[in-house]
Amino acid sequence: MAKQPMLKFVQIDRDMPQKRDATVRREDFNEIYAEYATAKAEEQASRCSQCGVPYCQSHCPLHNNIPDWLHLTATGRLEEAYKVSQATNTFPEICGRICPQDRLCEGNCVIEQSGHGTVTIGSVEKYITDTAWDKGWVKPVSPAQERAESVGIIGGGPGGLAAADMLRQAGIQVTVYDRHDRAGGLLMYGIPGFKLEKDVVQRRNDLLAEGGVKFVQNCDVDPAKFAEIRAAHDAIIIATGVYKSRDLEMPGSGAKGIEKAIDFLTASNKKSFGDEVADFDNGRLNADGKKVVVIGGGDTAMDCVRTSIRQGATSVKCLYRRDRANMPGSLRETQNAEEEGVIFEWLSAPKGFVGDGNVTGVMVQKMRLGQPDASGRQAPEVIEGADYVEEADLVIKALGFEPEDLPTMFGQVDLPVTRWGTVKAEFLTGETEMEGVYAVGDIVRGASLVVWAIKDGRDCAEAILDKINAKAAIAAE
Repeated sequence: MAKQPMLKFVQIDRDMPQKRDATVRREDFNEIYAEYATAKAEEQASRCSQCGVPYCQSHCPLHNNIPDWLHLTATGRLEEAYKVSQATNTFPEICGRICPQDRLCEGNCVIEQSGHGTVTIGSVEKYITDTAWDKGWVKPVSPAQERAESVGIIGGGPGGLAAADMLRQAGIQVTVYDRHDRAGGLLMYGIPGFKLEKDVVQRRNDLLAEGGVKFVQNCDVDPAKFAEIRAAHDAIIIATGVYKSRDLEMPGSGAKGIEKAIDFLTASNKKSFGDEVADFDNGRLNADGKKVVVIGGGDTAMDCVRTSIRQGATSVKCLYRRDRANMPGSLRETQNAEEEGVIFEWLSAPKGFVGDGNVTGVMVQKMRLGQPDASGRQAPEVIEGADYVEEADLVIKALGFEPEDLPTMFGQVDLPVTRWGTVKAEFLTGETEMEGVYAVGDIVRGASLVVWAIKDGRDCAEAILDKINAKAAIAAE
C-alpha cells in the first residue's frame, strides 16, 4: 500500500522559513526570510489536509488551486506544481512574498481552525516559483499566432502587467504606458526591498518585454496623449492605481519635516537602485539620525516604520487611533516591525504639529474605542485631558491613498467616476461606459491588495479577448 503523502499536520508542526535575526536584518534592505530547502518545502506542503472544500482556495482572490500545487510539491513534482500555480496567477513569486496570507489563504486554512497551525502556503508558493526561475522553467510568452489587434495599457503596476501578459498569450499587440522610468508601479517604488527585492520585479518586466510587450516609460498621460493612445489601439485599459495621498489639515501641518509616505518610500527605493535622489541626499526624505513618527496603521505605515529603522533613525514610533486588534495592516508585519525596534502607540491620534518652521513634535490625543461605526468597527473617541506631545524630527503621513482626478488629467469629461473619484467599471470585465475603454485595479476598487489588481487585470484581458474575437467572427461571416 502506497504511503500517504499528505495530511501530516498531526505529526509535523508548522515551520516557516528561517527569519533573519532582527539586529542583522535592520541593517539592510534584503528580504528577511530565507528560502525553504527542497526537503522542508515538501515537508510543509505535506501538512495540507486536502479539504473537500478548500477554504484557502475560495478565500484567495485568484482562486489559486492551492491544494493541488501543495500535493505536487509534497510528492516532488515541482515543475507541475509551478504550472498549476502559474495557470491562475501571473506573479506567484510576488504574491508569495507580499500577500497578507494571514488574512486570506492561510487565515482560512482548516487545520489552522482546528489548532494545528496553518500550512505555510505563501512560503511554499514563493519556493515553487523561485525554483522555477532557477531551473529555467519560466519562459517568455510565445503566442501560437500573432494578431493585428492592439491594446494600450496606461499604468505599469500589477493590474496592467497581468492584463498585458494575458493579452500577449493570445497574440494581441500590447503597449504599456507608464509614468515611471521602470515598470512595476508600487511593486517597484512603493514596497520596500525587505518585503520584495526589486530584481524579482525586474525579471518579470524583462520577461514581458522578451515576450513582445512594448513599454513606453516616463510617459505622463495628458489630454493629448490620452487621445493619441486611444486612437492607436483597439482598446485601452486604465490601470493607474491610486497615488494621491490622503492629507491632514490641522494646526502646524505646513511645517517642514512632515512628508507623504509615497514620497518617502519612492525616494528610498530609487536610492536602492543607485539613482540620484536630491531630496534623500539633502536629508528631507532620509530618516538617518532622526526621531521619526509615522501616522497610520496600514501596510504602508509598516513599510515606512521599517524603512526608517534601516535608514538609521534614532527612534521610530507609529501612531494609530485604534488598538492592535483593529489594525488594517498585516499582523505579521506589525510583529516584524516590533522585533526591529519600532514602538507602537496604540489608541493615539494626531491633533496638530509643533515647531517653528521645522516640525519638532506631534500633538497627540489619546483615544478609547466606543460604539461600532458604519463599517462595524469600534469608533475611536477622544479621552479629554490626556493630550501630550510626541517629539519628532520627521513625520510621515501614511493615511492611505485616493484616486487622482482622471477626467481632468486625461481631458475626458465622459470618463465615469464614482463619488470617491474611482473609475466606474463593470464587475469582472472592467468595461466602462466609454467605447473601448476599460479600467482595473485600485483605480476602480480604491486602495487594495496587489492580488486583487492581478485578478482584475486577468479578468479584463479575458473580456477584451472575448469582444475582439466576437468582432473578428462577425467580420469573417
